[in-house]
Amino acid sequence: MAVTEDHEARPGTGDRQHVVVVGQGHVGLPLALRAAEAGFTVTGIDTDEQRVKRLTAGEAGGVGDVPAERLTAALASGRYLPTTDYADAAGFDVCVITVPVPVRDGVPDRGPIEAAGRAIAPHLRPRATVILESTTAPGTTEDLLRPVLEEGSGLTAGSAFHLGYSPERTDPGNTRWRLENTPKVVSGVNVRSLLAVDGFYARIVRNTVPVSSPRTAELTKLIEDTFRQVNIALVNELATVTGPLGADVHEAIEAAATKPYGFLPFHPGPGVGGHRPPVPQGLLRFAALAQEVNDAMPERVVDRIAAGLDVREKALAGARVLLLGLAYKRNSGDLRESPALAVAALLTARGARVHAVEPYADPARLPADVLCVELTEQEAAAADVVVVTTDHDTFDYTMVARAATYVFDTRDRCRGESVERL
Repeated sequence: MAVTEDHEARPGTGDRQHVVVVGQGHVGLPLALRAAEAGFTVTGIDTDEQRVKRLTAGEAGGVGDVPAERLTAALASGRYLPTTDYADAAGFDVCVITVPVPVRDGVPDRGPIEAAGRAIAPHLRPRATVILESTTAPGTTEDLLRPVLEEGSGLTAGSAFHLGYSPERTDPGNTRWRLENTPKVVSGVNVRSLLAVDGFYARIVRNTVPVSSPRTAELTKLIEDTFRQVNIALVNELATVTGPLGADVHEAIEAAATKPYGFLPFHPGPGVGGHRPPVPQGLLRFAALAQEVNDAMPERVVDRIAAGLDVREKALAGARVLLLGLAYKRNSGDLRESPALAVAALLTARGARVHAVEPYADPARLPADVLCVELTEQEAAAADVVVVTTDHDTFDYTMVARAATYVFDTRDRCRGESVERL
């Protein structure tokens, strides 16, 4: 979809400089800092008082893969203000809502989006732009957020203010594809809103991808996340059923990846993590099945660990278990829906003594019943089982395979006689 130039409708030009980012997590913090670097004055709002205190002190705490020096530079520039007070949003030109959408009993809870909309609505003024980035079901921008903003501001979306949706595309730990060089899908409730949304992102990313409506943009995100979910479920199921056949699923995936078309490699693991696709009930049956398969993986992992200990004449209850990694993704501190945390909780519930090595995540956000330790040869040797739950590149897998008496590897990183793979 082509976008024509309209200087008047494009934010970030002239004196239109105040950007508010609601939510300073793994999506909102990198966006806020990037906007500050692009010359905007940015207010980053988060309801977590401790997070805001750490951000004010220049501590990202493992959020958004943001280096401390980048946060410090933004604070020193005077263009970035972390706060819990929505009053600081007064006079904004662009507001981007990046709040998380938790899943409760299998249903996405859009309450945080509604709450953010109600809080920001009194500060809306004519020609301002509001953009939703939260992962959500198609229709949320127009059916939920729009009436909340209109009721709270007395303004009409599309004519008095601009409204659109742009799905976040964060990939924690990925140093090649970052916010600024990843194509950004953008949309608006009408053409002028699309121009405004596109104009904002054009200043902070290299390429924008305009689509015809917020519903299409929301569906784009649903397709992307469901693609990941379904394919991970496929290889997780294969890993479960091919073991008894004597076939190596990891080797088979690598062989299949040599096909130069029609195939993308996904690898088994203890689950998925990150945000879940917000699939409306009854819309995609196989997406729900994929979620069921992936949700079952932490328990399958714990059952396999218990069986492996039993073969070695040890009980899981009372066993010392060392988990390598608690984040959901390699080289990241992102703990959202991490299957490693589910594995830790199940192990604790079954009486194991759980130690963990997690070099990236904020220690304050790790489970209180898990003892955080450094990865040493002594620690690996002292464990009844070492479990590779997140394959951070900083771990010495050769040392682990040598020192540990039993390794259960859910990420296919270790080799050795002591290693059992998922």
